[in-house]
Amino acid sequence: MTKPSIKDEISKLVQLQNIDVKIFALSKEKIECPKILDAIVSEFESKKMMLKSLEDSKQKSILKQKDKEGELAGKEEAVKKAQGQMSLLKTNKEYQAKLTEIEGFKADMSLIEEDILKLMDVIDAAKKEIESEKNNLVNEEKKFNEKKNIYNNRIKEIDGQIVDLTGKRKILTDSVDKMILKQYEHILHGKDGLALVKVKDNSCFGCHMTVPHQVVNEIKMYDRLITCGICARILYLEEDVNL
Repeated sequence: MTKPSIKDEISKLVQLQNIDVKIFALSKEKIECPKILDAIVSEFESKKMMLKSLEDSKQKSILKQKDKEGELAGKEEAVKKAQGQMSLLKTNKEYQAKLTEIEGFKADMSLIEEDILKLMDVIDAAKKEIESEKNNLVNEEKKFNEKKNIYNNRIKEIDGQIVDLTGKRKILTDSVDKMILKQYEHILHGKDGLALVKVKDNSCFGCHMTVPHQVVNEIKMYDRLITCGICARILYLEEDVNL
């Protein structure tokens, strides 16, 4: 069996690495897209909940107003009843006591009316705030749908790009020596998509650590694959690669 030309194989691996860098980047972006979409949905839902909270608060104020109006009606009925009893009283003391009772009812009515007026102001302010929030929500929903469409379209675009790159990758891997490809892919998946890096100015472009001169000389011999002693990635010299 003819021994593969290491320099030729590295040239293929450089092309393969360029494809894999794109695939890994696209795959990572695809993973992040649903998270971003979830955040967008969550943000929009919180704005909808804010509107619901305002509406619930307004409804509570309306119910309080109705309770107060019922309470006021009760006091008005008590005043009428007390006034109707006035003609039946026989002594001045009883008469004065009934007047005091009526004045007490009227004082209570005055306080209740104040509470009703305050609640009416609260309800009017709530209606204005709700109307404003509804208008804002229409705009927010438009922005939400635009953002959602952007990310959904981006996911489709990513899928298409990955399919295209995977096809090109298959053609390329078919031409790479099987043992060399196995070593490359083993490193690739353990190093976040970066298995092959160049050496420049005696520095590894994977871990940015210094590569000894002896190792650089071993790379130049191209009789086997040379890996970085620190990050274990395959090393090559850019000037020696034919693309």
